[in-house]
Amino acid sequence: MSEFRLNRETFTLTDFQNLIQQMYSSRDEQRGVDGTFMWLMEEVGELAAALRQASETQPASHAAADHLAEEFADVLAWLVTIANVAKVDLQKAVWEKYGQGCPGCGQMVCECDTTAKP
Repeated sequence: MSEFRLNRETFTLTDFQNLIQQMYSSRDEQRGVDGTFMWLMEEVGELAAALRQASETQPASHAAADHLAEEFADVLAWLVTIANVAKVDLQKAVWEKYGQGCPGCGQMVCECDTTAKP
């Protein structure tokens, strides 16, 4: 297996998707989309708990902020995992949907009616 070298300054969504693919692809393929989705939901629940904890402890401690950051990273990792299993290029998908502005109004700063999109 080739060495995967990453640069924090130029790290892209594609780099992250490739990293997750290299580290976990055999397990992920066996688990499939349905099993992976269940893991994602578990991580979303952990993120929700961390958000609640952070909002209840103001000012937030460094430990709470670090925990929150870890939970966001976990959710993103499991989302990337599902994309890998489903053969979706996330960087391309995100660019095509949001790269030219808001999908609703086409502006770089959304001007959609807030009653339609709060």
